[in-house]
Amino acid sequence: MLMFIHSSIVQKFFLASVMIFLLGTGLSSLQAAEPHPEKIWDQELKRWLTPEELGHMEIFFTENEAAKVMFPDSEHIRRETLSLSAEQKDLVEQRIGWKFPETSFPVYIGETQGKIDGYALVQNTIGKHRPITYMVGVDPEGEVTNFEVLIYRESRGNEIATKRFNYQYQGKDARDPIRINRDIINISGATMSVRSASAGVKRVLVLVDEFYLKPLGLGTNTLVAGSTEKGFLESLLGF
Repeated sequence: MLMFIHSSIVQKFFLASVMIFLLGTGLSSLQAAEPHPEKIWDQELKRWLTPEELGHMEIFFTENEAAKVMFPDSEHIRRETLSLSAEQKDLVEQRIGWKFPETSFPVYIGETQGKIDGYALVQNTIGKHRPITYMVGVDPEGEVTNFEVLIYRESRGNEIATKRFNYQYQGKDARDPIRINRDIINISGATMSVRSASAGVKRVLVLVDEFYLKPLGLGTNTLVAGSTEKGFLESLLGF
């Protein structure tokens, strides 16, 4: 009888030990799987950004919603992917004056009765800390018709999503500088976001110019960044 009780106690102790071991292993695995909170220092604020600031996200449009805003009167809107070879990517980088990692871009094309109404490209460029997702519309003559922010991930500077700011891009073409203090007025406290958006607009204009307009015998003759850009006065007067 004593041996039976002793054996039962041993079994229970063994099972309890196994459960404690498994539970401890599971907790360790969960802890290891949890991502370490990201820490980003804001030089302007002179402090670490809070988790709320790091996780900030404002969603304004989906891609399809933004495409409908770009082409409100088009009978059809189709989506395709513009893929660049290494040589094509290098050409675009030379024209815009900066390098980028992407080799493909979503393109929405508005059409009515077989005629192209315009092109709209989705862009993701880094603002101050996070990428900004936006869409730039371009007409068949190569001028910006619209700019809409899809997702804004910074804790400040979302004024670039407002019409009183982004109207500045309308009418710009691949010859315009599209730079702060050249032909784009900055937003105080959002300089990096404005630079990011402006760089993306310039890239869209060059992409449309090179791969959609030039094959049709249209487009500009710009070969290198700045070589045939409009001057500041020309940009203001629309020459």
